[in-house]
Amino acid sequence: MPGMGEVFTHRLRVRYSECDQQGVVFNGHYLFFYDVALTEMWRALVGDYGEMVEGGYDLVVAEARIRYRDGARFDELLDVSMPVAHLGTTSMVVRPVFRVGGRLIADGEVRHVFIDPASKGKREMPPEVRSVLEPFLDGAGQAAGASSGASSP
Repeated sequence: MPGMGEVFTHRLRVRYSECDQQGVVFNGHYLFFYDVALTEMWRALVGDYGEMVEGGYDLVVAEARIRYRDGARFDELLDVSMPVAHLGTTSMVVRPVFRVGGRLIADGEVRHVFIDPASKGKREMPPEVRSVLEPFLDGAGQAAGASSGASSP
């Protein structure tokens, strides 16, 4: 069982097509990288996303903020750490941290809201999701802690 503050991390390799004329990852791709990491975190910790939707729950992005620190480049391995900063009644906040080796590339905050897929109205977080994510809750919202699930490129 993971300890409090553990951080799920997904690794991906920067593809040439993701870089801009300046030779670094185009800024818009970081939210895509985040989405890939969230999908992998969900698969590893919660299970099949489609089953959750079939069970009457979906997750939407309500707010996203990314702060760019440095540029990741073609063929570098980018680690996306996913500290869970907050679990509310109907929402959760993840503060992703993007790193290449020891270099901080970007960080941010993404707020998700659980909804009913049919009505699109807010819905309380499923108890089984809360119980799985609670051990990953990191009140400081920093990427300190061990990687609990890294995927290979």
